[in-house]
Amino acid sequence: MDITLDPSRDDLPLMANTSHMLVRHYALDLDVDFESQVIEGTIVLFLEDGNRFKEPSHSSTETCPLESNEAFNFRTPEPCPVPVTNARTFSSKMAYNDFTICGKGEKDTSDKGGNHDNWEQASGISSSKYCCDTGDHGSEDFLLVLDCCDLSVLKVEEVDVAAVPGIEKFTRSPRLTVGSEVLRNEIIHELVTMPADRWREQLDYYARCSQAPGCGELFFDTDTWSLQIRKKGAQTATDFPHAVRIWYKTKPEGRSVTWTSDQSGRPCVYTIGSPINNRALFPCQEPPVAMSTWQATVRAAASFVVLMSGENSAKPTQIREGCSSWHYYVTMPMPASTFTIAVGCWTEVMPETCSSDDRPSKRPIPSSKADFRCVGACGHMEYPCRFQNAAATTQEVIPHRVFAPLCLKDACQETLLRLIPSCLSAAHSVLGTHPFSRLDVLVVPANFPSLGMASPHIVFLSQSTLTGSSHLCGTRLCHEIAHAWFGLAIGARDWTEEWLSEGFATHLEDVFWAEAQQQLSPDEAQEQQELRACLRWHRLQDELRNSSEEMQVLRPSKEKTGHVSESGASVIKHGLNPEKIFMQVHYLKGYFLLRFLAKRLGDETYFSFLRKFVYTFHGQLILSQDFLQMLLENIPEEKRLGLSVESIFQDWLESSGIPQQLQRERQAGAECGLARQVGAEVSKWIRVNRRPRKRKRGERAEVFEKLLPDQLVLLLERLLEQKTLSARTLRSLHRTYRLQEQDAELQRLTKAVERTGLSERCR
Repeated sequence: MDITLDPSRDDLPLMANTSHMLVRHYALDLDVDFESQVIEGTIVLFLEDGNRFKEPSHSSTETCPLESNEAFNFRTPEPCPVPVTNARTFSSKMAYNDFTICGKGEKDTSDKGGNHDNWEQASGISSSKYCCDTGDHGSEDFLLVLDCCDLSVLKVEEVDVAAVPGIEKFTRSPRLTVGSEVLRNEIIHELVTMPADRWREQLDYYARCSQAPGCGELFFDTDTWSLQIRKKGAQTATDFPHAVRIWYKTKPEGRSVTWTSDQSGRPCVYTIGSPINNRALFPCQEPPVAMSTWQATVRAAASFVVLMSGENSAKPTQIREGCSSWHYYVTMPMPASTFTIAVGCWTEVMPETCSSDDRPSKRPIPSSKADFRCVGACGHMEYPCRFQNAAATTQEVIPHRVFAPLCLKDACQETLLRLIPSCLSAAHSVLGTHPFSRLDVLVVPANFPSLGMASPHIVFLSQSTLTGSSHLCGTRLCHEIAHAWFGLAIGARDWTEEWLSEGFATHLEDVFWAEAQQQLSPDEAQEQQELRACLRWHRLQDELRNSSEEMQVLRPSKEKTGHVSESGASVIKHGLNPEKIFMQVHYLKGYFLLRFLAKRLGDETYFSFLRKFVYTFHGQLILSQDFLQMLLENIPEEKRLGLSVESIFQDWLESSGIPQQLQRERQAGAECGLARQVGAEVSKWIRVNRRPRKRKRGERAEVFEKLLPDQLVLLLERLLEQKTLSARTLRSLHRTYRLQEQDAELQRLTKAVERTGLSERCR
């Protein structure tokens, strides 16, 4: 047994045996039914066995011409003959009577030979005692293990890709027998390894193969966290079918998506960023190393809009009265956890005018920021890479769309729509080539648990970002845009190292936002960044005071980080801990580490290095040491001052509490001018709060300065430290700063301050 799961712990298991087989492409064919709150249909997995995993091919300018993806109009092929049990022939209310679904411990009552048998009797493997070591077992059949939870798996079958017209071009040996397992697997191998410049043809054949008929049902079983599939007599991964179709449907209570209503009261469903990721949306390989491409056809009632992680800006196709179909695809291999879908009655928010004034003015790129136009081969597996496309490297603002419930259309036009071009342009000026060709921004329902979430080609934003000034919306948008580079194009090989995503995005959001505010001088931008560092310092202290030490460590697995079992299975330490959803330690400690390193190198040197790092590692997975080793190699010896990968691990990543270097820096550093101004205003309010109800004759009223949004946050946080605030003081605060019109963060703090006044009146 490779790993042992302790149900009393809060670790998240990743069960897929990725060391033996990898999914290279998913083809989803789904129907969304809001009445039953179920998504159902099929998913076809195109697999490659461990003996044929290729070393990463290097993309070059010649192999990746990459024209605009918008020029590719996906052609749905004529489907091959399929069995009557094709999910697309069923309505959401039809029963699956053509085969019997047997759960764990049930007997198969069908007359078809028991493909969905009582596996405990057939193979001696009990789901309750299932182990993750699923490689070759001598005379036993090979098991394909997929991450799966909260799904009803109805049927699993091998796909006869050899029946697809024109597929002969993918067979090398004419001596292979038509219909043989070897022939089918050879076709899949040739298909998944097609060169990047044939991506359109590859997608087309993926679609054709996904609609090919089945050629034999496969045995399967499920347990709490996985789906296990076997073919009788297939004893190795090489012998196992390389194209597998799974018929399934989600459950209304499934944890990967949430069914709810939008702000206009219309039904919708979307992926909510669950700790279990997408395994309750479709059976998949969750470990980050299982990077794949995908395409999805999704049908819903004609009044709904389907948004998804996809390179194309999909448009609906009417397939029958009252029903539309949407098709998306991705050609850049990504972990399955990054797949996102949102189906609702969204309204596309269009600009009120097409004036050029709404676009950011083009500024000359400083010489220090012009070195992102790198040349040479990329280090990732082969795909149509934007970093090798001359037009893409200079594209400051990628095509983008905004969607929202109808009632939020005006708010999006006033705030969000105007910010996106300047934020995208700012990100490009700092990091260079946008990794993704387009961006959709969706304002999600009110039950969304955070301010934002980034996925390939799509960002979810909370409606809270639309209130007050543009500050909260702009900074959060910059944070999510930063994830295109750190978190998506460059991902963590071990999910416990969240700081590689959130720490970078938090650090970069300040840099992007300062760049997006073109009216700021360098000194003003620096002052604002110092003020935000002050705010984060207070939050980090609060977080560490109110959390367990083991949850404060950024690299909890230490020297075992990135290690997996022989099969590829692993666990994510504390992945199911409910406290983790609300913790900010990976954001804050990661931010302060990067800020410390940037100061040590100097901003110009640091960001020049960061562009080099992005170019080197885009399209790949990394561990902390990959970043730190490359960084230290770029630091002149005289600036290292004892810095090493080991010392950074020990002081910053593998210890709880506040790193000593950060503690010394905050104690020695003087407050920035904006923070000192807040301190003076706090003193005024304390005096106001202590004064008697009637001011003495001749006593001057306090004159309060106008404050920036971040200054207001700091002001309210410091006033919260006071034991009591009078009702009169609270009313004066509201009038002075018009708190009811401020953004969501300030309104949250305002309520906390008001509770302070309420507690005083209750005494």
